Amino acid sequence: MTTIQMPAISYPFTSGVNHHVNEAQQHITSWVQTHGLITSATALKRFEKARFAWLAGRAFPDAALHELCIIADFNTWLFILDDQCDEAAVGRKADYLKSVMAGLMDILQTNQTVTLASGGPLAAGLSSIWDRMRAISSPAWRMRFIRSMQDYFMSCIWEAENREAGRVPSVDDYIHMRPYTGALLADIEAIEIIEKIYLPRPVVEQALLQRMIQACNNVVCWSNDLFSCTKESRQGDVHNLVLVLQHQRQISLQEAVDQAARMHNEEVAIFVALEKLLPLKGDETDYELLRYVAVLRSWMVGNFDWSVKDTGRYGLEQQAIVAA
Repeated sequence: MTTIQMPAISYPFTSGVNHHVNEAQQHITSWVQTHGLITSATALKRFEKARFAWLAGRAFPDAALHELCIIADFNTWLFILDDQCDEAAVGRKADYLKSVMAGLMDILQTNQTVTLASGGPLAAGLSSIWDRMRAISSPAWRMRFIRSMQDYFMSCIWEAENREAGRVPSVDDYIHMRPYTGALLADIEAIEIIEKIYLPRPVVEQALLQRMIQACNNVVCWSNDLFSCTKESRQGDVHNLVLVLQHQRQISLQEAVDQAARMHNEEVAIFVALEKLLPLKGDETDYELLRYVAVLRSWMVGNFDWSVKDTGRYGLEQQAIVAA
């Protein structure tokens, strides 16, 4: 067993936690059992240790309880789906996964209500989330969210096809696909309905803010890759920035960890530099824009704090990770 030292990672952002977080944690514990996503005492114990609601509570610190429970359910559902795609046999059967994803997309596109009895746990869980999201959103928002979920589902199939073929993606291909495999773009779309931040589309779509969103996405996803590289290496899953760097560049795991951390830190620096260039105009839109950017900051620092302080998902300490 080799100890891999985790390079220093820090953020020049304030970390906070939603004051409804404990209620949201109680809610998701009940919700996963009601929808059949957790069915054994062992799985429930592992689930409670993960404390998924705390990630939502850190990422959306100002959300009201109802909205926080919706996004906590959504991220919990994503983690459970991601684990099934990554770890179970289904994650290596691309054709079967395509049929599963098609059924999930159908829920979003047709607004059908699916129960545990009629569709199984994953479909029933998504149906529950989507019913509540639709109730607090506009048709335009729903179309954007559906597109982000379609991108996520397609990226899951891409990973499955790689596993099936025994293919290690190139660093460039992995970096291109990682924003989609992390599903964070769906969470970023959810800022509007969860934090009630309504920005004009031209403001959201401006190049500077889009690059900040990309930096936030990279920071969250690449830090997750640093935290989970041990777990994924042991499972034989190569979809991890550290592991594709190690494979393509033929370097040691420690060198790959160091390179991934430098890439991560560069994205933090890009975000900070671009934030200073935000085109503030002295009107009401400025306030909404600054609130929006604050949620992006909360996602970056909140994901880190959840990973090292709250959850037992990664089984790590801030100072080091361990490789077999």
